[in-house]
Amino acid sequence: MRTDSFSFDGLADGFLAMLANERGASEHTVRAYAREVRGFAAYLNETLGKDARIDAVEHLHIRAYLGVLYERGLTKASAARALAAIRSWFKWLAKEGKVAQNPALLVSTPKRPLHLPRVPSMEEVNRVLDSLEKPAKRDEAEAAAWPERDRVIFELLYGCGIRNSELVGLNMGSVKWRDDAVLVRGKGKKERLVPLGDEAAAALMIYLPLREAKLTAAGKGGLVHEGPLVTNLRMRGDCRLTTRSVGRIVKAIALSRGLAADVHPHTLRHAFGAHMLEEGADLRAIQEMLGHERLSTTQRYTQLTVGQVQRVYDETHPRAK
Repeated sequence: MRTDSFSFDGLADGFLAMLANERGASEHTVRAYAREVRGFAAYLNETLGKDARIDAVEHLHIRAYLGVLYERGLTKASAARALAAIRSWFKWLAKEGKVAQNPALLVSTPKRPLHLPRVPSMEEVNRVLDSLEKPAKRDEAEAAAWPERDRVIFELLYGCGIRNSELVGLNMGSVKWRDDAVLVRGKGKKERLVPLGDEAAAALMIYLPLREAKLTAAGKGGLVHEGPLVTNLRMRGDCRLTTRSVGRIVKAIALSRGLAADVHPHTLRHAFGAHMLEEGADLRAIQEMLGHERLSTTQRYTQLTVGQVQRVYDETHPRAK
């Protein structure tokens, strides 16, 4: 049995190490790729044998593996994610000279049913944001633990359209006050400047003195000017709020304000894109602000606003009346 770097498992480890070190992929991305690539490597060990060479893998093996995933009860979306990871693995293998070509390119991506997230209306989001400026009710527990900070969370997620992971990764130096912008580090550690709206800036101005007071009281004054922008309530550890906590805060507040139960931080990002498009923003500008690598990803928001298009047609086209 081979255990060197040319075995299926060894080549998988090499690919994952490259993702983490050279491309600077997030821990979440590396874990996702590791699950898919190592799953396929285990399948190859079982079907071809642990002594087989990687260049013996053909597109038929990949198709057969997708069939196994379906038999396990995985959805087309899950199979598509597995195939995307396998394609990336073999693209790297081809670049490294381990295979002559990428056999995964000959495998069609499973067609997934179009699923578009429900996006709350502008009125619904504004109602929540306006309510955060008022004193919280006693029964709103975690959602009301630090209302000034929680308003900042909502204003940045919706006002800037950033991801949950990008929000918790912000530091004090990320806010570029002179430019009215926020420097965001996105996927692959790519940086982009996102406009900081007036409401988000106002929320920050109220929150920051309270943040400084809590840090100082906790004996962590050194983090006042250089630490994480959004901190946890009890100033534990490095004081940085986690993505899981942000998710709980957003859901608790959304539910207490009458929004749907499936609202989460990414919902506010979707709302950012959909609402800007409804108001006439250029698709390329939205792509830049959201940090989408492909315009096709941003174009999903045109489908989210189909109701708006239908309404405009009904109101303006002479043959629609």
